[in-house]
Amino acid sequence: MTTKVRQNRSMPASPEQPDHQPLWKRLGPGLITGASDDDPTAVGTYSVAGAQFGYGLLWLFPAMLPLMIAVQEMCGRIATITGKGLAAAIKEHYSPWLLWGVVILLFGANVVNVWADLNIMAASAQMLFGLPFWVWLTVITALTAALEVFVPYRSYVRYLKWLALSLLAYIVAALLPGVHHNWPQIARHLFLPHWSQSPEYILTALSLLGGTISPYLFFWQAAEIVEEAVEEGKASAPGRRLQRATQQEIRSMRADTIVGMLTSQTIAFFILLCAAASLHARGLTHINTAQEAARALLPLGKAGYRLFTLTIVASGMLTVPTLAGSAAYMLSEAMGWRYGLYRRFNRARGFYLTLAGVIAVGYALNFVHSISPIKGLLYAAALNGVVAPPLIVLLLWLCNNPTVVKKRCNGLLSNLFGGLTTVLMAIAAALLFWEMARGQAF
Repeated sequence: MTTKVRQNRSMPASPEQPDHQPLWKRLGPGLITGASDDDPTAVGTYSVAGAQFGYGLLWLFPAMLPLMIAVQEMCGRIATITGKGLAAAIKEHYSPWLLWGVVILLFGANVVNVWADLNIMAASAQMLFGLPFWVWLTVITALTAALEVFVPYRSYVRYLKWLALSLLAYIVAALLPGVHHNWPQIARHLFLPHWSQSPEYILTALSLLGGTISPYLFFWQAAEIVEEAVEEGKASAPGRRLQRATQQEIRSMRADTIVGMLTSQTIAFFILLCAAASLHARGLTHINTAQEAARALLPLGKAGYRLFTLTIVASGMLTVPTLAGSAAYMLSEAMGWRYGLYRRFNRARGFYLTLAGVIAVGYALNFVHSISPIKGLLYAAALNGVVAPPLIVLLLWLCNNPTVVKKRCNGLLSNLFGGLTTVLMAIAAALLFWEMARGQAF
């Protein structure tokens, strides 16, 4: 460990040069992470929240935005400075039991998320095109795995960016002239928090937190920043930066993260608005199927069902690889395997087999137990909310350790928002467990 630290300190610092590229060209891992945040799990959770409680949970969105920016910025800063993913940083600086505890937590949560996402993707395709559920499940699973394993990294990044555009359908649907919103009531719910002790409210609130501040995104953004450094020649391999990170790199990473998270929460806001206007206002407060969730896009007419299917399948194909990829990055770093989407299969077999294995297990779980697709998404998001707090505590440790991040330790705001995120999510998880202990059914 000492030798590695000395090598890092001996790396030459590159001179600060202004970056004259427009902002949109500098967007990458942060934007992709933000787009991945609006995955089928999140879309389903936002739809449930809008249908069941109308505008009642809107206050969480402005509250979550600075929290998720702070958490993802910490992940990006660790990767930019060290040239390593989160698991590799944990492995170098902390004990093995902590590393493998993180591996187990993330693997469990990611497999459940893959199961839920594949479930709703197949159910949505079946709703629109017919054919049995298992046919669509198999086709979507095989296509998703093949794209991540065989498509070159640079092409894959472009593919991920463009898929995010399908989510704009919710913004269009919410702003159509024929859709009526009570904007004063929306403003009141946005800025005046309201809490309810009902078990359904607690479950949905925790699911919103877990669907937005999701552990797999921590590892994905860090890993993608490492890959981008290799692609741009700033590192010869993961963990082998050729020069110290510059202040310009840190600023670009932060801008990328802010844009990605702001985009994510803007879309989430409009998804909830669509569900509140099209479902809650008509008394459709409980949704369990893809058909019922698709009604949130009814203002778009018959095309709404097609756009819902496109949105769910596209966001799923964006996110299932992210879920599987973050698990593969983490295990590869923990085991010391070669990894990276920029490498071919025969140069990183363990990485790609882990990636395919996570998708395969998620696929297989769809045949083990039948559950409402929307309920599956809600429970998967809630699981993320339970897993996230200990991982955020670990992030705070890493980002306050000068051995890891050198002179760029957390400032007051990063520690404040990171701590608030941990406390808020831990309280929501504790309340959920309390309701479960009391025998409340969800």
